[in-house]
Amino acid sequence: MNKYGLHGKLTATEGNGKQLASILLEASQLVAPIKGCHLYMVSQDQGYPNDVWITEVWDSQEDHDNSLKDEKVRALITQAMPLLAGKPVKGQVLDILGGAGID
Repeated sequence: MNKYGLHGKLTATEGNGKQLASILLEASQLVAPIKGCHLYMVSQDQGYPNDVWITEVWDSQEDHDNSLKDEKVRALITQAMPLLAGKPVKGQVLDILGGAGID
């Protein structure tokens, strides 16, 4: 199994964690039907409500990169950027070996 995975954290400005998470949850609905998407999971750290974690599994990096070209996805990125406490930092890039729910 060769799948492309990403795991990273975005930190919202004070008090905007829920709004950022909401935008990312909307993004998860947009990317779900896009070719190669297996998982787009949004999580919040219970102790740090401004931190939002995103875990993704794709067939390939190319599929992931193509998802970022979608007009609606780009619009959500534009909405999310002003909520961030700083410039997004590249997350962990993972080679997915397998697991429950990953074909």
